[in-house]
This record gives sequence, structure tokens and C-alpha cells, in this order.
Amino acid sequence: MAGTRAAIRYAKAILDIAKENNSVDAVNADMTSIAKAIKESAELKDFLQSPIVKGEIKFSSLNEIFTSAQKETKGLFQLLLANKRFELLNDVALQFNALYDELNGIEIAKVTTAVPMTSELEAKVLAKIASFSNKKITIQNIVDPAIIGGFILRMGDKQYNASVSSRLQNLKREFSN
Repeated sequence: MAGTRAAIRYAKAILDIAKENNSVDAVNADMTSIAKAIKESAELKDFLQSPIVKGEIKFSSLNEIFTSAQKETKGLFQLLLANKRFELLNDVALQFNALYDELNGIEIAKVTTAVPMTSELEAKVLAKIASFSNKKITIQNIVDPAIIGGFILRMGDKQYNASVSSRLQNLKREFSN
């Protein structure tokens, strides 16, 4: 977990600089696109974690890939180069996004569904959340066919399970008693 602690330190440092420069939203957008790029590209992830590729090459490649990035984001690349910690970039980006959400009172609701959510289901879930939370909510949809139908809603340490698979489990328990 030492990597995560370091990533949080980097993310906080970049957030502080971004606050001073009034560029928090723009830097958050950078961090979102960095995390998305690393998630969607195994090559990029391997490249950043490779002990063989020199730091300077990683640095210039990141500057090429993210040419329109904010100066604070490019400053992060410089910092990772100086400390030889490019493998932390994804974690730093995700930690920055989490700090940003916290700063803006946004809570992430993870909604697991058997198939991608429709806008109708999203509206139902948001209505359900509004009944017990007054925060701004961002829905993150996780698709897991194993739940068969319905949805599982997770927010922080709370979970609401309205999945078909959980109803089937409950029925099985009732029949076996």
C-alpha cells in the first residue's frame, strides 16, 4: 500500500497547486483522461510500469500523448520523472479524481447491473439515492451478468441489493430451513 500513500501525496500536492492557479476543474479533466487512457490501453500501462524504458522516454511520450494537458499535469510528469515513479501515474490520477469529488461534495454511487444501464434505470436509482443522500451523485455503472437482473447499489460503506441473484439466494435459504 506504500504506492497508494505516495499517490495520495502526489495527488494532494497537484491539487494544492491547481487550487492556487484556479485550474482544479481543468486538471481534474486531465486526470480523468489519463486514468481512462491507462485503463483502455494495456500498452500504455505496461510502458509506464516497464523498468526497461528510461524515465526520459516515458516523460516525453506522456507530453506527446497529453499535449493539451494543464501545466500542473505536466508538472506531475516532471515530478514522476525526477522521482522515477511513473508506475504511480494511474493511482495519482484516480486519487486526484477522488479528492476532486470530495472537494465538490460529489459522491460516487457504484451501480452493478446485468446489462448496461438505461436512462430510465439511472433515473430510478438517482431517485432512490435522493431519498437518503443530499450530495451530488455521480453514477458509475459496473456490468456483471452474474446478478441476472435488477441492480446492486454501493455508496461508501452502504449497499442496497435489489438483484435477482440475491432474491434467489434468499429463496434458497427459506426452502432449506
